[in-house]
Amino acid sequence: MASEALEPFAGAGVKIVQTNHASGFARVATRWDDAEMKDLNGRVAVVTGAASGIGLALAKRFAASGMSVVMADIEQAALDLAAAEVASTGGSEVFAVRVDVSDAAAVEDLAARTYERFGAVHVLCNNAGVGGGGAQSTLSVAEWNWVLGVNLHGVVHGIASFLPRMVASGEEGHVVNTASMAGHLAFGGMGPYNASKYAVVGISESLFHEMAESPIGVSVLCPGWVNTRIGESSRNRPAGVPERVARPEDLARSEYVASVLAAGLPPSAIADLVHDAVVDRRFWIFSHPEMLNGVRQRADEILSGRNPERAELRSLRSGSD
Repeated sequence: MASEALEPFAGAGVKIVQTNHASGFARVATRWDDAEMKDLNGRVAVVTGAASGIGLALAKRFAASGMSVVMADIEQAALDLAAAEVASTGGSEVFAVRVDVSDAAAVEDLAARTYERFGAVHVLCNNAGVGGGGAQSTLSVAEWNWVLGVNLHGVVHGIASFLPRMVASGEEGHVVNTASMAGHLAFGGMGPYNASKYAVVGISESLFHEMAESPIGVSVLCPGWVNTRIGESSRNRPAGVPERVARPEDLARSEYVASVLAAGLPPSAIADLVHDAVVDRRFWIFSHPEMLNGVRQRADEILSGRNPERAELRSLRSGSD
């Protein structure tokens, strides 16, 4: 599509950013690029995985901005404590609901109860996630289904249940999907987790384009090492997903991940980045820009047709190639 063909849309607030005449593709910034949601006070946020880690930090940050916050999590006891903590800051209504995001009906019920109580949702954070992996030759289908059910289908269910209602309202809104640097870089022993996070990045990019001419913004959160309990995800392992006998390399990887998570960024720092991205309508949210060196290397490998170089999780510590 030549740039001239897009000129009629300029009067509607559509700005041409870049045109590739050779391929016929044009990149377009839409009329909503400047529709920043500057004031969150009095609005409603929904956060899944809200009982701990990044989810709890998001709930606190949005509450501090004057938003009512719906906190959803699968761990009832932890959720009750987290909701009480957020509510104790005062000034914001907190609604805590136990939800298994891998269950589409449960997420639909969450959406119905949220709209019944508040009448609107302005920020949706599909954040719930679990860690999981191991050599693919040793993984059961049940283990794949558990990780994909939470990390991928949890996002799908959130979008399917909340987005139609958000669109129908005609109000400004924002969807934040939590992916990971593991949505850009793949490592051995992380097949299910990589698959889920690569998918969330792709879903989010697709949704960004779909919402381009609407008042709803989209962001994808791609954190690096953050001090959370994701390395302890087995505490929520479903009964039908048996524990595997860990191999020495699995134990070594788990020990390393535990050490870097403990030294990672505080979840509050991630929540600040998300808040600012929502306000500024920014799509990409990276907590560790230095890790993008690995993304650049991967892109070079793809463009040159080279086989992937063996990547080690340790390379992410300093963002080295």
